Amino acid sequence: MTQQQWTEVDAYLEQALIGEDPALAAALATSAKAGLPEIAVSPTQGKLLHLLSLTAGARRILEIGSLGGYSAIWMARALPAGGRLISLELSPANAAVARANLHEAGLEKVAEVRTGRAADSLAELVDEGAEPFDLVFIDADKPSIPDYVEWSLKLTKPGSLIIVDNVVRNGKVADAESTDASVLGIRRMHEMVAADPRMTGTAVQTVGTKGYDGFTLIRVN
Repeated sequence: MTQQQWTEVDAYLEQALIGEDPALAAALATSAKAGLPEIAVSPTQGKLLHLLSLTAGARRILEIGSLGGYSAIWMARALPAGGRLISLELSPANAAVARANLHEAGLEKVAEVRTGRAADSLAELVDEGAEPFDLVFIDADKPSIPDYVEWSLKLTKPGSLIIVDNVVRNGKVADAESTDASVLGIRRMHEMVAADPRMTGTAVQTVGTKGYDGFTLIRVN
C-alpha cells in the first residue's frame, strides 16, 4: 500500500459518507490562507469525532489544541441544546482563526476558544470548578500529553471519553530506544493508562490523507 492509495480511499470515503460541507471547506481554506500548518484532522476523522460525541451523549466537550477550529466545528455540531465546547490554543493567531471559523459556522454561541498555555488554562478550569466534561479531545504538543491526560482526569467523570490524536507517529511509537520527545510523551501516556485504575484504554492505527498514524481512546472509570 502507498500514500497515494490511502489518499484515494479517503477521497472515496469522504465523497460516499460525508459529501460537500461549505462551512468545513471554508474553515480549511481560511486556515490555509492564514498560513496555519495543514495538520487538522481529515474529514473522515472529523466525522468520527462527531459520531463519538453523539454516541457519548456529550453535553460538554473540551479540546486541547484548536489550530483553526476544524475539529471543533465537527464536535460542536454534535452538542445538544445547552451544550458547550471549550477549546484551548497556545497561539493567539491560531485562536483568532479558530474563533472566526466557528463564527462562520454559526457555532460562536456554543464554542469558546481560550488562549494561553494549555497547562495554565486547564488549571484555571479546575480552579473555576468547571462542570465535568463528557469528552476530551487532545491534539496538542506530544511531550506534554501525559500532563494533559492527568488534567483531563480532574475535569471529567466516570464514563467520559478522552481521545488522544497522533499517537503512532508513523510507527515510531514502537521504538523503545527512541529519544524523540514526542514519542517519549506518548509512550509515557500509554504506560499511565495501563497502570492507572481510573482509566481503560486502547489505541488504533490509521492510514489516510494524513499518512500513517493513529489515536488512543480512553474511558474514565
